[in-house]
Amino acid sequence: MTALVEYTLELYKSDKRVKEGKRLVSVEDFAPVTRAYIQAVIESKTKLGFIVKASETWVTKRNMMTGKTYKERYDTPYFCSPSSETFWSM
Repeated sequence: MTALVEYTLELYKSDKRVKEGKRLVSVEDFAPVTRAYIQAVIESKTKLGFIVKASETWVTKRNMMTGKTYKERYDTPYFCSPSSETFWSM
């Protein structure tokens, strides 16, 4: 049995008007699915002309003060994360 994991896909389009050369079109969160299913979705989006960045939605981090591990969303800003010194310096 394969593991089910939550994924988030960031969809970009090539755009020479922006500095990075691509612009964010949408962010899609998926309920727990298999890696094979996400690969199929990525292939279908790529065929439509999107640049796809896939990430696991939740990552495991360690709390800087207590040392306990916890899960947070992959796109949490560094200064909002209990795993950073800036979070605790206020």
